[in-house]
Amino acid sequence: MRGEARRAEALAARLPPLLLAAERVAATVAAGLHGRRRVGEGDSFWQFRPFATGDATSRIDWRQSAKSHRTFVRETEWEAAQTCYLWRDGSASMRWHSALATVEKTARAELLLLALAALLLRGGERVRLIDAATPFSSGTAALAGLAEALARPPVATGLPLAADVPRFAAIVLVSDFWLPLDQIQRLLARFAALPARGVLVQILDPAERDLPYDGRVRFLGLEGEGETVIPRVEGVRAAYRSRLAAHNAAVADCARKAGFGFVSHTTDQPPETALLSLYMALAA
Repeated sequence: MRGEARRAEALAARLPPLLLAAERVAATVAAGLHGRRRVGEGDSFWQFRPFATGDATSRIDWRQSAKSHRTFVRETEWEAAQTCYLWRDGSASMRWHSALATVEKTARAELLLLALAALLLRGGERVRLIDAATPFSSGTAALAGLAEALARPPVATGLPLAADVPRFAAIVLVSDFWLPLDQIQRLLARFAALPARGVLVQILDPAERDLPYDGRVRFLGLEGEGETVIPRVEGVRAAYRSRLAAHNAAVADCARKAGFGFVSHTTDQPPETALLSLYMALAA
């Protein structure tokens, strides 16, 4: 009982700062942004387009058509709320930060997901963690519940299952993506087959990006990889950066082929920058 009480107190202490930070980041990015727009059934005008074979004559806008020698159809905005499925990597490599950053990668991942949820909920859309135990959320009051769900340890540490996501869903996956490329390819292929689309968000520590160390360094694996001693780290820095760039390019290419966007972010950068890139990639 005492252990449960301590965990509850820790969770309660963590939620308000996370919520406040997410709201602040979301409010900064929300300025000047408009909701994602799609053609469909609705009352709000979106655009005119030329009449095409198969269009009902009742959709012709005669006033607009009279202004030119072409016939135009009036399209309205799709107003049905969409559900965005969110997932963050729960592996040990995410629960780490170097002296060059003040936050762990998992903390930044949770902040970005919660801030994105705040933006989507404000626009009338729904959000859900890729977790069968997490209910759908709608409205700004659901943000606290989502924050509480993010504060709990993930159900699994591996990649999410495509079976947990319905067809035509929007998906945001946040990880460092230190994974074999074939695993990422298989997952994205399953999502694309649903079909489902979304964005991959890579979170890296600045030390992982730059390898800023010098001299003899002993590296300890966080997920059972063992240890590696490099006598002169500066001698392998260029090769390391080249291999990282190649890996990221390959992940981005996998995402593109599956219809996903790709955003890379390091934890020494402002979260607002990553959230704006994520939101725009999701809108695209």
